[in-house]
Amino acid sequence: MLTLYGAPRTRSARVSWLLEELGLTWQYHYINFAKGDSQHPDFLTLNPYGKIPLLIDENKAAQHSPVTLSESTAICSFLVERYNDTSSTPLYQPTNGTPDSARYHQWISFITCELEQPLWTFAKHKFALPKTLRQESMQAVAIWEFDKAASIAESWLPNSDYLFGETLSIADILLTHTLQWATKSGITLTPKLAQYLKNVACRPALSRASAIEEAAAVRAA
Repeated sequence: MLTLYGAPRTRSARVSWLLEELGLTWQYHYINFAKGDSQHPDFLTLNPYGKIPLLIDENKAAQHSPVTLSESTAICSFLVERYNDTSSTPLYQPTNGTPDSARYHQWISFITCELEQPLWTFAKHKFALPKTLRQESMQAVAIWEFDKAASIAESWLPNSDYLFGETLSIADILLTHTLQWATKSGITLTPKLAQYLKNVACRPALSRASAIEEAAAVRAA
């Protein structure tokens, strides 16, 4: 059994989307931050950091060793490595050591280190940090940093539906989620990035995953 611990509109959305794309059977465990779920001893036993997403893979039918894993990028990479070959709708995976593999890893690193980080800075200084530590001026700094990184991302976009031709990849999932995060933060995307987001975000698997996460949150309210 695959179990994802998460909450709507967080990085767990990347993992739930991928699970649906791969056609895997999984269950969702909603973590309610307002009720202190992330600091509950049971959850801290699984993840001492108290953060989501967290994936537990106990798929005994596939005869795999059990795995407990945090960090959304690592989880997505693991899922594709373990299940892509048996999926009816596999994601794009580059051949190791090729130019495409180099660009693939460059995209993933750039999205998580350069494009996402200003958004997290924005969020921290808006609501995540204790009020005494928030600096309102950092929000403007974060938007400036995001716009600078976004201009690079736009220049790298290919003339194809996805970052690597006509097949979805983990890089697409990470980029789409990050661009959605930006728009929900009130940031205006460049036209080419906005069109890319529109094209990829309409995938049915993303809609299914979002519905699962939102429904779990409603049931727990």
